Amino acid sequence: MFKLRVLPVYLISIVLLSSCFFKKNNNASSTTGWEYNNPDNGGFEVAMGVDQRTGPGLVLVEGGRFTMGRVQQDVLYDWNNAPRTVTVSSFYMDETEVRNIDYREYLFWLRRVYKDYPEVYRRALPDTLVWRSPMGFNDPYVQYYFRHPSYNDYPVVGVSWLQANDYCLWRTDRVNEQILINEGELNPDPNQLNENNFNTEAYLSGLYEGVVNELRESLNPEQTERRTNFEDGILLPAYRLPTEAEWEFAAYALRGTTYEERIYERRIYPWDGHNVRNADKKSRGQMMANFVRGRGDMMGVAGNLNDNGSITVDVKSYWPNDYGLYCMAGNVSEWVLDVYRPLTPEDMDGFNPFRGNVYTDVRRDANGSVVGKDNLGRLFTDTVKDIDVADRYNYQKGDYRNYLDGDMQSAIVEGGDWKVEDGKQGSLRMYAQGAAEGGVSDYSTLIDDNSRVYKGGSWKDRAYWLNPSTRRFLEQDAARDDIGFRCAMIRVGSPAGL
Repeated sequence: MFKLRVLPVYLISIVLLSSCFFKKNNNASSTTGWEYNNPDNGGFEVAMGVDQRTGPGLVLVEGGRFTMGRVQQDVLYDWNNAPRTVTVSSFYMDETEVRNIDYREYLFWLRRVYKDYPEVYRRALPDTLVWRSPMGFNDPYVQYYFRHPSYNDYPVVGVSWLQANDYCLWRTDRVNEQILINEGELNPDPNQLNENNFNTEAYLSGLYEGVVNELRESLNPEQTERRTNFEDGILLPAYRLPTEAEWEFAAYALRGTTYEERIYERRIYPWDGHNVRNADKKSRGQMMANFVRGRGDMMGVAGNLNDNGSITVDVKSYWPNDYGLYCMAGNVSEWVLDVYRPLTPEDMDGFNPFRGNVYTDVRRDANGSVVGKDNLGRLFTDTVKDIDVADRYNYQKGDYRNYLDGDMQSAIVEGGDWKVEDGKQGSLRMYAQGAAEGGVSDYSTLIDDNSRVYKGGSWKDRAYWLNPSTRRFLEQDAARDDIGFRCAMIRVGSPAGL
C-alpha cells in the first residue's frame, strides 16, 4: 500500500508563487517581462490587436502568385511583356475609377485653401481640350463633360500622371484628417489657409497644430497628453497609384479560377472565357465592357445599344470582377505608378515588382529636427545622394544609381563618369548617345524617365486592349480623353486580415 506524502505548507506556497510569477502576460514584453502601457514602468505604449482600417472607396485585394505578362498573340510585336511568375502582396484598390465629382471636390479644396497661390489650383485643372478632334465634333464635351452634374459619376479624364499623383497625396491627408476628427483629437478647421493646412507627415512631425480638441492621454510620466503617432495604428498609409503588377493582378482577379492553389483557367479578360459578351443566363449576350466593337462602331444600333456608351459610362457600369472592382477593362485606360521600359520583365523583382523608385528623406537640421514645410504645406525632402544606398541592392556596383533608369548599363558611357543632367543624379536618357559621323546619334529612343505605363482598354479601344497584360506608355505630363486613374494603398499586417 502506498502512503500519501503531504508536502509542507511552505513548499506549496513557493510552487504557487513561482507559477504566478512566471505566468504568461500577453500585455508584457516577452524579452524583459516589463508590462506595456504601464506608467510605473515609464509608459512604453503599445497598441495591441490593431488591424488596418479599410479607407473610403477601397476594396481589399488579397495578394498571391500569378503569371504576369502576355497571354495572347503580341499583334504589335513589341515583345515588351514576356510572361514571368511574380508575387504581389495584399493591397487595397479603389472599387471604381476616380470620378468627375471626386476630382471637383479636390479642386474646390485647392481653390479654397491656397488663396495666395492660385497657380496650385490652375496646375491641377484637367485638360478638357483633350476632347477636341480635328475631324470630329466633340467640342460640347470640352465644356460639359467635367462640370455638368449628368457626368458626376463618370471617370475623370484629361488628367496627367503628375496630376493623378498629386490627387493621391491630397486624398491621404483629407482621409487622415477626418480620422483624427472622428477620434476627437481635432476639430474641423474650414479656415486652413496656404501652407497652414493639415498634412499627415507634417502632423506626425509636430509641424501642424490645427484646431486641437483633445489630445490623447499619455502614459509617459513626463507628459500628460500627446498627439496620435503612427504606432497607434489609427492613421492610414498613403493613397497612391497602383503599380503595374498590382493593377494587372487585381484586374485578372484569379481568385475566381483557383482550386487548392491551382489556377485551372488563365483568363484573357477580367472575367471567365474568351468572349466579350456575358455568358450568364440572365444577362446572356450583353457586353461586358465599354469598348469599340468595330471601326466606327462605338455603341451599336439605336434601340439595341451594345455597350450603352458612346464615350465613357458610369464607373459602376457592367459587372465587377471577382475582387469587386468595376471597369478593369474598358471605359478608360488607367495610369499606374511604373516608369515604362520594354525590357522591364527581364530584370524585375519576383516580389512586388516595380520600376520607378526614387529614394528621398525628410530634410533635417544639424540637430536632427525636421526643417519645416514649403508653401504648399509639404515637408521639405532631399533625394538620397549616398551612392551606397543605391549600390547595396544591386548585382553590379555602379549601375542603377537612378532606379528610374532603364536596362542594364543604360545611360552609362564606357570609360566615362556617371552623367548629371538638369541637376539630377542619373540620366533622363534610356541609352547612352554618342555623336557618330555626320552628327547622328548612335542610339535613339522615345522612352525616358518621364514615360509612364498605362493599362487596360478604353472606350476608344478594340477588344485586344481589354486584356490586362497589354501595356502602353505616355509622357507623365500628357493627358488624353481615354485615360483616367484609380488609387491604391498598401495592406499592412496579415494579408487576409484578422
